[in-house]
Amino acid sequence: MFTGIVTAIGRIVDSSPLGSGREHGRRLVVATPAGWLAGVAVGDSIALDGACMTVTTLDAAAARFTVDVSAESLARTAGLAAAGPVNLEQALRAGDRLGGHFVSGHVDGIGTVTGFDAVGESRALRVLAPRALGRYLAVKGAVTVDGVSLTVNRIDDRAEGCEFAVNLVPHTQQHTTLGALAVGAAVNLEIDLIARHLERLLRPA
Repeated sequence: MFTGIVTAIGRIVDSSPLGSGREHGRRLVVATPAGWLAGVAVGDSIALDGACMTVTTLDAAAARFTVDVSAESLARTAGLAAAGPVNLEQALRAGDRLGGHFVSGHVDGIGTVTGFDAVGESRALRVLAPRALGRYLAVKGAVTVDGVSLTVNRIDDRAEGCEFAVNLVPHTQQHTTLGALAVGAAVNLEIDLIARHLERLLRPA
């Protein structure tokens, strides 16, 4: 379980195949800021761009760890197949502050950035989500974009999907990878955990 409050920007520095077939995943080596891995152990969960992964090896002194990403996860996420920056969050511990919202680390779909415009000191980020996820998005509700907990400000249901808008304050732009997004970029989306369970509970038997 996570909160969507990114605590570091890491970098995938190596991505190697776990086999020769399409059914095989990849092993990622992730570099972190110095000291970020203090207290982390093999088997712990870390979210990479919003996708929950299990630490398979780590070297705290070198500030690196590895994860094995299945072919299924690679097919359902963006940004985890090759070298590049990633948002990092360690799993929530009992007693931690819940600064964002409850995030499972299970990506529900891939969205496409449709707008990234300056609004004063902030940025208005617009994302086109798959149509099937539109029913879970609500104005002033929560959504996770590449592992970052954000508040939905606007929704526009379209035939090709559901476009939503969120506001990125300067701190979010500077301390997550979202500040470097551009129109056309693919992003990992996770809808609100409560909305998902409510749909199941309220569905006629």
